[in-house]
Amino acid sequence: MHVATPEDPSTAKYNQNLYSFWIQSVIGTYTKAWKIQLKLNEVEHRSFFSFKNDMLWFTIIQASYLSFVYFIFGFDGLLFATLAGIVGLLLLETINYIEHYGLKRNLLNSGRYERVSEKHSWNSNHILGRIILYELTRHSDHHYKSQKKYQILEYHDVSPQLPFGYPASMVLSFVPPLWFAVMNKRIPTEMR
Repeated sequence: MHVATPEDPSTAKYNQNLYSFWIQSVIGTYTKAWKIQLKLNEVEHRSFFSFKNDMLWFTIIQASYLSFVYFIFGFDGLLFATLAGIVGLLLLETINYIEHYGLKRNLLNSGRYERVSEKHSWNSNHILGRIILYELTRHSDHHYKSQKKYQILEYHDVSPQLPFGYPASMVLSFVPPLWFAVMNKRIPTEMR
C-alpha cells in the first residue's frame, strides 16, 4: 500500500545509503507491524493477549527459540543463532534497498499517491539471477500484480533496470559513493 512513498520504511530514499536504510527499515517495519496489530486488536475488540495477536505470538516464538538454543547450546550457540539471524535480516533488507532505491510515487491533487505500476521498483533481467532467485529479479511485476506467483513474473520494458544482477548490485550497495555514482543517474527526475 505504501511502497515507493515516504510512509514506507522499506523504500530507500534518493541518496540514502544502505546503512541508514537498515536502521530505518528494521525499526520502521517492526514498529509499523505493531501499530497495525494494535489497530486490528482495537477494531475487533480483542485483548492484547488474544490468541489472534500475531505480533505477540511472533515475539513469544522468537524468545522461545532463542531460549531453547541457549538451553541446548549455551551462550556460544545463542550468539551464533543471533548473528545468523542478523546477517539473514540484513541481506533481506539489502535486497529491499536495491529493489526500491530512490523511486517514489507521485502525490496526486487528491492527496493520494498514484497507483503502483511497473516503474516503481527496480528489475534485473539477468538470466542467472532469474533462475537462481525464481524470478524475484522481476520485482516490478510483483508490485504491479501482487497476486502473481514469483515463478511467472514477467518483464516490462517500462520498469527501471538495475545495471547488474542482484549479487553485484548488493555488493555495490555496500560502497555508497559507488552506488550513488552508478544508480542516481538512472532514476527518472520525476520519481526522486
